[in-house]
Amino acid sequence: MPKLKKAVALKYDQAKQNAPIVIASGYGPIAEQIIHLGEKLGIPVYEDEHSAGILTMLKLGESIPIELYQVIAEIYTQLLIGAEKIREKNS
Repeated sequence: MPKLKKAVALKYDQAKQNAPIVIASGYGPIAEQIIHLGEKLGIPVYEDEHSAGILTMLKLGESIPIELYQVIAEIYTQLLIGAEKIREKNS
């Protein structure tokens, strides 16, 4: 049986929050919709099944616990690297 795709969308407003919060989460078709919408809106998408598996355990509106800060920092770093590569390619 193939594994269901997992997706989580996070939002972070440094002025209002101490940590990113989960704004969408799901498996299978819902995960595909989250990813599609993110790509359509130009929101960076990072795929990591392990991280998604951990993050999908959180509830909507829940802040990322301190234990996951390192995971989120690594994802954010990869997104920044990817964005820089895209900028260089489009220059």
